[in-house]
Amino acid sequence: MKQYIGLIFISVLSIITLLMPSQVVAKTGEQAKQVHKSYRATKKVPAMRNRVYTQLARAQKLNDEGDKEAGLAVLANVEEKVDSLNGYEQAMLYNFYGFMYYANDDINHAILSFNKVISNEAVIPDSLLLSTRYSLAQLSMQQQDYSSALRHLTAWKNANKKPLMASQEMLFAQMYYQDKQYINSLIHIENAIKITKTEQKTPKENWLILKRAVHYELEQPKKVTQVLEQLVRLYSKPKYWLQLAGMYGEIGEENRQIAVMEAAYQAGNVTKSNDIITLAQLYQFHGAPYKAATLLDEAIEQGIVDAQEKNLDLLARSYLSAKEFTKAIKVLNQLSQLSESGQYDALLAQTYLNTEQWQYALTSADKAITKSKDDNDKAYLGNMYLVKGMANFNLKVFDESLSAFALAEQVANIKKTAQQWKKYVVRERNSFQQQKLRLAMLK
Repeated sequence: MKQYIGLIFISVLSIITLLMPSQVVAKTGEQAKQVHKSYRATKKVPAMRNRVYTQLARAQKLNDEGDKEAGLAVLANVEEKVDSLNGYEQAMLYNFYGFMYYANDDINHAILSFNKVISNEAVIPDSLLLSTRYSLAQLSMQQQDYSSALRHLTAWKNANKKPLMASQEMLFAQMYYQDKQYINSLIHIENAIKITKTEQKTPKENWLILKRAVHYELEQPKKVTQVLEQLVRLYSKPKYWLQLAGMYGEIGEENRQIAVMEAAYQAGNVTKSNDIITLAQLYQFHGAPYKAATLLDEAIEQGIVDAQEKNLDLLARSYLSAKEFTKAIKVLNQLSQLSESGQYDALLAQTYLNTEQWQYALTSADKAITKSKDDNDKAYLGNMYLVKGMANFNLKVFDESLSAFALAEQVANIKKTAQQWKKYVVRERNSFQQQKLRLAMLK
């Protein structure tokens, strides 16, 4: 039994952990001077003059003390003399700007400032260049500017000599996913998972959620199912059990679908109306109609599932399949009152006939015939004439029985059955009349 699961659908996963303000900004003050010295041998970096450093340090102190406006005002004073600053001093000025804007949740201005930092690429330490590009990638992603995020992250990767960490692989994966480059996204997810296995760690839950989303976009339902199996095994949340059951149905593994769904039910995880209805349908499909009916009846009684036509229809048919005719009749009578169509009256008539309740069968058959309005009702009209014929026959009302079979005889697909019944009724009527005559003569 297939059930479309809306994986996926799903909201876009936020796997970005933005650096803390102290991490976003490159080292400042004395640390910045030390960075400068360490790179002097490999890259020609101008010196930061003390008067500039003092002003930047003062701006940061004011910001740290909560006077953000004063801190920005100090930076603005320095910026007024930007032409007198060397490239490294300009980069550090805008690095401080970026830090303060970011700390004040002004992401747009933080991005503009950090872009000015990397514009001085030739005269800033490689460590500052790398950290700024990585910060720009993260901030751009936060602003949903995925092309810029990929550009910064790719430049960072090309300049970075160290192997990517799992979290960095996942940042690439997320950006490629947002840019609809699903194959590239999947490659980086797999890389991240391999790293965690090497470190004997468990893949993070949101990594697997993203992997599931990628497989869904690539229309790979079996792969989606495999990821859900991992999510169930590693994180065992109710929603993953239910989604896994749905995917088993999607790929045609109905036996696994009902096994997982029932396990979820036994664990108390099947609580929503749609999930209860799905499980009831599965029970019915797999030849367990009584379980389907019991589950659905209890849910309707508790108010979890609405007593609307489609749900009562499933309940009635489940009871009928389980041969619980009394309970089925009760539900069918509810449906008869709810529906303008005569289909449930027709089902009632047939059920009454099967349980030898002849008069009720006649009443329901007449009701079904009266309600018939369009071509959809013609499917059961002929059978209603058969029901009336059989019920009247059992009540020994032979003329009415023969009239009903005559009407049934006009319906092509039951014509032969009606003719056979007519012959049988005529014989039985004649036999019955002869018996009555003999009894009368004996009297």
